[in-house]
Amino acid sequence: MSDRRIAAVQTVLQQNEIGALLASVGSDLPYLTGYRAMPLERITALVVPGVGDADLFVPELEAPRVATAVEVRPWGETTDPFDLIASALPKSGIVAVGDQMWSSFLIALQERLPGIRFVDAESIMAPLRMIKDEDEIAALRDAGHAVDGVADELATLRFSGRTEREMSRIVSDLVLASGHESVSFAIVAAGSNGASPHHEASDRVIRPGDAVVVDFGGRMRGYGSDTTRMYCVEETPEGFDDAYAVLEHAQSVSVESVRPGTTAQAIDTAARSIIADGGYGEFFIHRTGHGIGLDAHEQPYIVQGNTQEIRVGMAFSIEPGIYVPDRWGMRIEDVVVVTGDGVERLNRSSRALRLVE
Repeated sequence: MSDRRIAAVQTVLQQNEIGALLASVGSDLPYLTGYRAMPLERITALVVPGVGDADLFVPELEAPRVATAVEVRPWGETTDPFDLIASALPKSGIVAVGDQMWSSFLIALQERLPGIRFVDAESIMAPLRMIKDEDEIAALRDAGHAVDGVADELATLRFSGRTEREMSRIVSDLVLASGHESVSFAIVAAGSNGASPHHEASDRVIRPGDAVVVDFGGRMRGYGSDTTRMYCVEETPEGFDDAYAVLEHAQSVSVESVRPGTTAQAIDTAARSIIADGGYGEFFIHRTGHGIGLDAHEQPYIVQGNTQEIRVGMAFSIEPGIYVPDRWGMRIEDVVVVTGDGVERLNRSSRALRLVE
């Protein structure tokens, strides 16, 4: 896998007359090598030249846990790693740098390589990473089905009397128990807190009559899950049912609009127009979705102004929401993958509003 992906990168480098690609912390590194570096002050860096073999520079103390087909070049505590990395890079021309490399690392390399123009590697890596292969889709599918089980189990639990923070811990434990290696987030937002899409769970006690947004996901075999389901404690708040019917319709139509050849913007429009026609347009305050893979958020972004053509193998969320300040919020989220004749939902748990104790 590493050889094939590195060869694809080298083809693009040669086509664009770029001397090398440099990847550090972030998901470009595991995509190309299978190894995810810890975000340390000690630099880890992959150098992929336009022609020739790639080298992975790692701190010596990290080397024992590196498993990759790429040549590993450990550096010791008293070694200047930037001199080593600079020696593997061209001395002039262009080098593409992963967009999550620390600025301190890049500045150190700029000082050593004044003849190099460093550019963002996103234009190289995003088109490759956006199209998932069969193994990636299988990992995403398994992760999606695992969190479906969590969503269903939550519907059997008591919410009332517990704090958002306590429920968030329960969600996290269930995600890990489902087979995920890690939890990326576990948003639990009750009542008016639900009007903040990325609310951080607090000590607010969940009460009867609260609508509760539960948005959670993690990593399974390195790939992400991400789903949002709605729960109401004993009864729904005033005006909630009508808005939820609009949201369910918008999310369903947006998913159905996914097909090869359409655009990211068109998928966003499919959801946004229904919510606007329902009278809630001003309360839909974010994009309809985001790509998912090795990163929880990656390209393509499903948003107005993005004319990116949708292609087979792309995976992204469809998650319209309605957020009424000081009252409540709601969101329905599924991850989908584009197929040859349309779309596959990777989340299959019920999108119906769940009443809980």
